Amino acid sequence: MLLHIPNILGRGQLRQLRDALDAADWTDGRETVGAQGAQVKRNRQLPDASPLRRQLGETVLAALARNPLYHAATLPLRTLPPRFNRYEGGGEYGMHVDGSVMTLPNGEQLRSDISCTVFLSAPEDYDGGELIVSDTYGEHEVKLPAGDAIIYPSSSLHRVQPVTRGARVAAFFWVQSLVRDDSRRRLLYELDVAIQSLSASGAEAGTVLSLTGIYHNLLRQWAES
Repeated sequence: MLLHIPNILGRGQLRQLRDALDAADWTDGRETVGAQGAQVKRNRQLPDASPLRRQLGETVLAALARNPLYHAATLPLRTLPPRFNRYEGGGEYGMHVDGSVMTLPNGEQLRSDISCTVFLSAPEDYDGGELIVSDTYGEHEVKLPAGDAIIYPSSSLHRVQPVTRGARVAAFFWVQSLVRDDSRRRLLYELDVAIQSLSASGAEAGTVLSLTGIYHNLLRQWAES
């Protein structure tokens, strides 16, 4: 499921993050990928061991925890702490697929079900930098307002177009969902949205309760720990 989630971060949070990132020391982004990824990746990242990465990542995760749309769409079980990247001067990331298993700071393993990018630069501040996600329906071009997020299956082939003016700054991370299968997550998300819409419209309480029961019974059947 490819889904745009607006307003993850407010203006004050964006200003705080951008001020800190504009003054940060960056490293070659190829340090965090394997041999294949290094051949097509040209960007900069905050070092993984950077205290600033941890501090700003906590800000992003706290904002996500308050967003019901994000929770409904991802059903997160484990989340890799956000990383931060910067593309400028022709920087790009060629077509690739994300690694399937990653290591959390506590040593536990995370299966990457969902990839997420939170845009931190306004689209008018840079040229290029579109995230291109390829799936069975073709290629989807994503360039969102600052503070908005895009989620998509980590199994998708994707790339970042060259940035030819300005700088594209973003947070990115991966989620292991309670529900491994993307089609099942989509069904649960659509059911959740329908329940919320019915409830807000004043639909008969028994109908809403019945659908809520179906949602939770499906989640109970499909959830993994």
